[in-house]
Amino acid sequence: MDPARLLPLAFALGLAPLLLGVVNRTKAIVAGRRGAPFTQPYRDIGKLLRKGAVYSGTTTWLFRAGPVGGLAATLAAVTLTPLGGAPATVSFPGDLVLFAGLLALARFLTVLAALDTGSAFEGMGASREVQFSALAEPALLVALAALARATGGLSLTDIAGGLGAAAWAESGPSLLLAALALGAVLLAENARIPVDDPNTHLELTMVHEVMVLDHGGPDLALVLYGSALKLWAFGALLVAAALPVRTGSALPDAAAGVGGLFASAVLVGVVESTMARLRLVRVPQFLVGAGALAALAFVLVGK
Repeated sequence: MDPARLLPLAFALGLAPLLLGVVNRTKAIVAGRRGAPFTQPYRDIGKLLRKGAVYSGTTTWLFRAGPVGGLAATLAAVTLTPLGGAPATVSFPGDLVLFAGLLALARFLTVLAALDTGSAFEGMGASREVQFSALAEPALLVALAALARATGGLSLTDIAGGLGAAAWAESGPSLLLAALALGAVLLAENARIPVDDPNTHLELTMVHEVMVLDHGGPDLALVLYGSALKLWAFGALLVAAALPVRTGSALPDAAAGVGGLFASAVLVGVVESTMARLRLVRVPQFLVGAGALAALAFVLVGK
């Protein structure tokens, strides 16, 4: 294997929690506060790994397997994700379908773990998660199909490599619509405002966070790290579509991709600081709108 292909995976494993720190610090600055340091997510994960885990007597092995299996599936998806113009660690034709499937598997395991607790609140959050994902996943797949049609690539690496300045000059409006759809899916899949609020503690309005209420110690650390990797994966797709920097060399392209990822984290922080959370009945409309943008992008490619 070309050592350059390990760059995206190495950056993801080491820097993914820093994205959460950038988002939280941006929100603090916009609100006029100093905020926690950028490295706070690393400290939180380290503190949780040093603690013990407590399990309810009503749970089974499914509850324990949820965080481990979810992190494994998300990590496998990250290996398929390019970083800017830098190729992914693993690449083959049709890997974009496996990418979406692995993230769906991670969500499925999280939902199973939530249902295994027997908690009404966690069951409610799991139901909402499944409902919203049923609308977000088609938008993701159609947006990726639009990008594939614009570049002629059948893998995420080929798609990212073909999204340079020439592609934007030829299919700029379509790529812009696809990038907007991917941005909306990023917010939905990562439980960010306006779809969800990762900082809320009101059970009646929580979606993702209510599903992990019973996790603690190392299990919660795995959940947090998996969430950071998931944000990195979706951010990498958005940066690949929206940042047409392609030098042909892996290291500069990866560096540009990392810079774009942190810029997207700042943008997420600004969005969360300037928008209110949507009412739950409005979230499906938001996701259907993202799907409509992706479908329009697919239709307009090559026009």
